[in-house]
Amino acid sequence: MGKESQVIFDRNVIEFVTVAAEFCKYLEQAEGNRRATFVDTTLKILPLLYLKATLLPPCETIGEDLPEHFVTEETYEVMRMTLAGILGEKDDYLDVFVEDMKYSDQPITRYISEDLADIYQDIKDFIFVFQLGLNETMHDALAICQENFRLYWGQKLVNTLRALHEARYAQGEENEETGEEDESPESDNYPNISDE
Repeated sequence: MGKESQVIFDRNVIEFVTVAAEFCKYLEQAEGNRRATFVDTTLKILPLLYLKATLLPPCETIGEDLPEHFVTEETYEVMRMTLAGILGEKDDYLDVFVEDMKYSDQPITRYISEDLADIYQDIKDFIFVFQLGLNETMHDALAICQENFRLYWGQKLVNTLRALHEARYAQGEENEETGEEDESPESDNYPNISDE
């Protein structure tokens, strides 16, 4: 068994592949979810995806050709629009951790749906190649996914977590102001300590 085979069958790689596949599956089946449910679930899977990505063993590409891409521009756009529809007015957020901030004194508006679609694109391409079962190609896909994590989607994931956290925990405050019932999935699981 070659060195690349040893890396791609490492326990941390298998765990990352498992979480990455679940992340993709969840986003692909998200249409029709209530915003509160989507935000709550996404807040649970993204930190796990980040953690598993940080535990991947180091590797570098060994092949000359880049692995195949699975996510088309159309697939990306459908995903982005679906997520934007779920998130509604909670989709946009101000981001100061972007390259463009060097040239501006104003925060940049970003979109959770776009960031999640970007992360999905990298992860889905990786999962697609991994499912082909060709060791060298799997190894290269892992190396590219790691590189993209360090350079692109790792920071997007962290920024998106911050925005999703705001969307999740600001829902209750907004609902109190409007008199609407809190639709957060765990709102009934906590005792009301304000009456004590």
